[in-house]
Amino acid sequence: MRDAFGGIVNLSMIVVFLVLVCGYLAFNVNYTKAFRVKNYIITTIEQYEGNCDNEGSACAQKISNYIRQIGYSAPDFDLTNDGYTCHEGYCYKKFDVSTKKGSNSVEENNGQVYYRIVTQINIDIPIINKIMPGLRIFQISGNTKLITPFN
Repeated sequence: MRDAFGGIVNLSMIVVFLVLVCGYLAFNVNYTKAFRVKNYIITTIEQYEGNCDNEGSACAQKISNYIRQIGYSAPDFDLTNDGYTCHEGYCYKKFDVSTKKGSNSVEENNGQVYYRIVTQINIDIPIINKIMPGLRIFQISGNTKLITPFN
């Protein structure tokens, strides 16, 4: 009887180890996808000088095609309450930049903007989603360089 109990304990330790390793690998794959999508969106917005607002624009189509190609998805990802515009698993927000000129510190808006891009790591584990439905620590954000939009 003692040998049977020892076998069950060993088997349960192996199963726990396998679950942890598989969970870690799945997290890393999804993290890499979210990070690559964020970097691609930043590069594309800088390349098109911020003209990505329209759904049918070349910039938006290029981003959409890349997201489908890489297999990235982030369901129920919405930051519109914080002023972001969201599309297909990513959100972005436009920030105007004003600069101070001279010794009298007069602020002047020279038309430059930058964008903050936020992507989310898709962790679709039902138990974790039930326990922590609003978990936001698994988001990746980045900013573009200063852009002077082309009109």
